[in-house]
Amino acid sequence: MNTDQIKNLPGAHHIIEGLRDLAANRHTIASCLVRIAQHRLARTGLIKKDDQKDEGAELDLYALLAQEGNQAYSRYNSLIRELVSFEHALDHLWSRSMAAK
Repeated sequence: MNTDQIKNLPGAHHIIEGLRDLAANRHTIASCLVRIAQHRLARTGLIKKDDQKDEGAELDLYALLAQEGNQAYSRYNSLIRELVSFEHALDHLWSRSMAAK
């Protein structure tokens, strides 16, 4: 799977940006979202498989949001909900592509 295939999924703009940021070693909100979703992204081939769980990604995301202002909690929850929607849509797209093979 590639970024062209996911560009219309909900929240894909964060994931595509995060993939670029992670590749450039930038510590951003978007790269934290990619780190949180790394196992699903690896299963679909969007990132290289990494067997270690990135346990600090959620904390890093919250810390970055807190640096930007006083609504970190609501922004964090909103981004996580958007990420969950993206992951569900990605799973659906991936299962359809696997069934077609």
